[in-house]
This record gives sequence, C-alpha cells and structure tokens, in this order.
Amino acid sequence: MNQTLKKDQRLIVLAGNIGSGKTSLTQLLSQRFGWQASYESVDNNPYLADFYADMRTWAFHLQMYFLGNRAQEVETLLNSDRSAIMDRSIYEDAHIFVRALHELNNLSDRDYQAYFKLYELVLRQLPKPSLLIRLVAPVGTLVERIQQRARSIEDTIDPDYLRLLDSYYQQWALEYAESPVLTINSQLYDFVNNPAHLQEIIAGIEHCITTHSSLSLLEPSSNYN
Repeated sequence: MNQTLKKDQRLIVLAGNIGSGKTSLTQLLSQRFGWQASYESVDNNPYLADFYADMRTWAFHLQMYFLGNRAQEVETLLNSDRSAIMDRSIYEDAHIFVRALHELNNLSDRDYQAYFKLYELVLRQLPKPSLLIRLVAPVGTLVERIQQRARSIEDTIDPDYLRLLDSYYQQWALEYAESPVLTINSQLYDFVNNPAHLQEIIAGIEHCITTHSSLSLLEPSSNYN
C-alpha cells in the first residue's frame, strides 16, 4: 500500500557527500521549524565498522540494512503526523553509494541487480519528499571536516573515494525529479556559526515549499554575524 503525506505534513530530506554538513543543518532546521528529525544510524549500525574494514565482504549487507532502515524511518515519521526532516535520503543509497560500490568492484553484478530490484519496489511504496536539500562542497573541504570531527570509523575514507562520490552526486542532481531541490554551497554558507546564513537558507526553504520550485544558494548575500 502506497504511503502518502497528510495535509500540511512535510517530509524534508537532505543529500550530500560525507562531511557536507547534513547532520548539523538537520539539527538546526528541526529546531527552527519544529520538525521531527531523523539521523543516519552510525553508532548503532551493525555493519558499518565491518564495511570500512572490508568493503567487498560487507557492502551488500550494509546497503540492505540502509534500505530497510531508511524505509522504516519514513514509515515511522509519517505515522507520527508531524512534519519531519531526514539527514540522508534513500535515493543516495542507491544512486551514489551502491553505484560506487559496484564501480569499485566491492559489489557484484548479481548483488547490484538484486539491490535495485528491491529498492524500486520499496520506493514505490514511499511518498515523494516535499523538498530535497542538497549540500555541495569541494572534496578538499570535505576531507578537512572529516579529519576535524575525528570519527574513528571514518579513518580509512580515501579522498579518491569522496571524489568518486562527488562525481555521482553531480550526475544524480541532473536526473533527480522527485521534488523541488534547494541546492546550498555548504563551503560558503556557514549555517552553524552565522545566523544570517542560516536565515537565508530558511527563507530558501520556505520559498521552495510555497512555490513548489527549485532554488540554488551558491553564495551568501551577507557575511555579517
């Protein structure tokens, strides 16, 4: 049975490479709008550490976990009757990470095809988001942020892997048509420390939702604090 958003209920999803600022922005927007927040499971993910240690062995297990967990999160959020925001989209799992794993020979053709068959079935049951917020930043910036937050589970992430993901994000952005998109340059928009930057983003979100149109915020109009 297809699930649908209730009247005045919003489902906002974020998308962006590792280190682009998704979790930080999700927290800020949840507080600002009163949206229920859903964060990507890292600490409680039973496969992530094994995956980073041996991608080829654990890639399929990890992505199947993400697929089921992401769909369950959407179902839980919808049943709450509240508007919600998720710090990663189900689309990225398929079109960015699964694709990269296949390209790097960490996911066999058989597993790749099996994943997409189930992904397409799951996707048909889920509502389209009200808005996709896409965060973009240069790979050099992503590397710096990953090093600064010093998560042991991310120690083995190679900059070349981030570059591959970035290339897929750019291609996917041209193909995505499920909802309006707000694209934000998260290198220049310091939404964590600069209230003016955050306010521009909030205004952009309200514009996209109200007009059902996409918008790009590539450079802040003000740099004052």
